[in-house]
Amino acid sequence: MKGPLITLLTDFGLADHFAGAMKGVILGICPTAQIIDISHEVAPYAVTEAGFTLAQAWRCFPEGTMHVVVVDPGVGSARRPILVEADKHYFVAPDNGVLTMLYDEAAKHEVREITASRYFRQPMSRTFHGRDLFAPVAAHWATGVGMTEFGDLIHDYVRLPFSRPVRTEEGCWLGTILKVDRFGNVITNFVSEEWQRFFGQRFAMTVGERVVSRSGSNYAGMPRDSLFVIAGSAGYLEVSLNQGNAARAAGVKAGDPVEIRVV
Repeated sequence: MKGPLITLLTDFGLADHFAGAMKGVILGICPTAQIIDISHEVAPYAVTEAGFTLAQAWRCFPEGTMHVVVVDPGVGSARRPILVEADKHYFVAPDNGVLTMLYDEAAKHEVREITASRYFRQPMSRTFHGRDLFAPVAAHWATGVGMTEFGDLIHDYVRLPFSRPVRTEEGCWLGTILKVDRFGNVITNFVSEEWQRFFGQRFAMTVGERVVSRSGSNYAGMPRDSLFVIAGSAGYLEVSLNQGNAARAAGVKAGDPVEIRVV
């Protein structure tokens, strides 16, 4: 019989021991756990990118999965660790806004501050809460420890403003770059279904040093020397360059602003 499913999403990379140590802690507490890597290649400290990556992946897993998210620039500070239940999935993460897109997508969710230190690995490091706090809490949950045992409900958890564009003036909206993928595509927070209507109008998307006013339906049909906007598979508008790196051409990274103006 298969054991509980636990996913890992971090900015630890694979060159160091960090991801492996987390898996060892989990298996030491819950030997039957199935551990799946969503990614360990989130850019360091990139909370926005991590939130987007989680939003793209978590519903692909069966109900009852525990998702451990450790992108934590505030490790060792007063930021709280939290445990969340949303749509029959469970999440352990720092309370730094990394779950913002989850909160938006799963309207019914419960958030608890993790205060039960008896479930932490001791002695607990000030700089590696992935190993010493988040991994053991997930593992103890996997052994059957109830949600209420980890801490009380809270309602003042952190939500960041990156998930939706903001209208700044007539015909102009300011958004955010959620992620730059490995091909250099710039994934924005403009939802394709809502914004593709502007493809038939004159528009200007300002991305870093470039202004993009061309749209396309696929990569191959566009010239190789010109940036264009496309409705990507993630459900958001992307700025792309056929067989090139759009992010490098525009000089942008995840978390940077992007503007759409209808002209």
